[in-house]
Amino acid sequence: MKAIGYFHEQGGKGGQSLADQSRAFLEFCHANGYEATATFLDAASQDGDRAGYRQLVDFLRRRPDRGFTVVVVPSLVSLGDDLRHAARRYFQLASMGVKVMSLEDGDDTGTALLSLWTEKEGERLGHKVQVAMRRKAVKGEVLGRPPFGYKVGPRRRLEVVTQEASVVRYIFRLYLRDGLGIRLIARRLNEENVRTRRGGLWSMVTVRDILRNRSYLGTYSRFGVRVPASHPPLISPDDFRRVQERLDSRRPEIGKRVVSVFLLSGLAYCDYCGNKMIGVSRHQRWRRSDGSEKGAEYRYYQCESRTNRSLCDYHTHRAAELEDEVRQAILGQGQPAAPAMPRAGDEAAVLAEAQARSRRLRARLRRLDRRLEQYLDAAARGRLSRERFDSMSLALGAEQLSVEESLAEAERFAHEQASAAERAKRQERALARLRNEWDRLPPAQRQALLRELLERVVVRDDGIRVLLRP
Repeated sequence: MKAIGYFHEQGGKGGQSLADQSRAFLEFCHANGYEATATFLDAASQDGDRAGYRQLVDFLRRRPDRGFTVVVVPSLVSLGDDLRHAARRYFQLASMGVKVMSLEDGDDTGTALLSLWTEKEGERLGHKVQVAMRRKAVKGEVLGRPPFGYKVGPRRRLEVVTQEASVVRYIFRLYLRDGLGIRLIARRLNEENVRTRRGGLWSMVTVRDILRNRSYLGTYSRFGVRVPASHPPLISPDDFRRVQERLDSRRPEIGKRVVSVFLLSGLAYCDYCGNKMIGVSRHQRWRRSDGSEKGAEYRYYQCESRTNRSLCDYHTHRAAELEDEVRQAILGQGQPAAPAMPRAGDEAAVLAEAQARSRRLRARLRRLDRRLEQYLDAAARGRLSRERFDSMSLALGAEQLSVEESLAEAERFAHEQASAAERAKRQERALARLRNEWDRLPPAQRQALLRELLERVVVRDDGIRVLLRP
């Protein structure tokens, strides 16, 4: 078993020095028969910029034996600036397939994480506020935004909104009695000009959330409190149960998350409706005549309007073919100079867009952090099984790590865009790498190169239009 040490210098008098942490790591490896492979350090004066942690992630990405590698830290909280930050780092590392061990907490670091979160939960949320909220929940008083189909009445109880309630019943009938799937229901609602509460289009997510919402049974649930018959039901218990059984039967088994990188994500747009083209993977298995099983993965880009809302048409392109076509367009079919294509905006506009992208990524990271906190809260209160908690948090950790890397790249790009000369040199380097190193680059670096060069790719069934960054 290979062991990698990660240490963070603790501020204050009680903090353990980096030398002491390194010594304890080597003693631990010697006592347990682990091979100490590498150590990564972060100083206390880095103001949250943990270059050592980023180097650790890059090092792990290059190791094919991550499944036989353990990352050893002095304590769980040393992974981050606070417990929430440490939880994020823990699940990021675990999502890469490595084991995380703490010298202070022992082998089961995940259990230690939940224990620490449970202990701090009262302090973090505020015990008095939580008690007051639960009292309101016990009375059935609405806390937060009411579900679609209801409004908040004078006594803070849910009251039926007739028009919205009809849509809820219609959705359940389409799913249960007409046999339509979630995507087709969203399409039917959009085609019939039925709108959401905010006047928007329906998607698979909004339809699924309605089918899963127990509020339509007349039961109000909040803060771990469930109040039956607190408001008028919209769906019978029998119909709701049958819908849940059908949804559960169609849910795929939870397996190891494999992140499939689509190089044109966020860059490719459908020319017919203007929405983004999103990457879709399909897995197929079949049995051959000799009895053996064979499987294959099919990757392609499809218009998001079609995928999530059943609008637009099947404008589908094989991923590898579309990505290669875009690369050849950038290189001008192998010419040494960059092709003469239209470029987007001016220098100020590019810089503003780069800064806006950084802000969007930071906002997305904050949303992911809040979702992790929700998972931790639910697991600490026993509303989420440990198996389900681990599965959901590992998937979230992989997503957080991807967003962090995109944010780091976006911020580097924004910084370099401040200088027109530096931007020109950066594009020249990117074009050279695209021309000479493409086949040797991992998917994440290929995607970063395309993001440096491309503003967008407009896709039609009979061709593409490429718009370069200025």
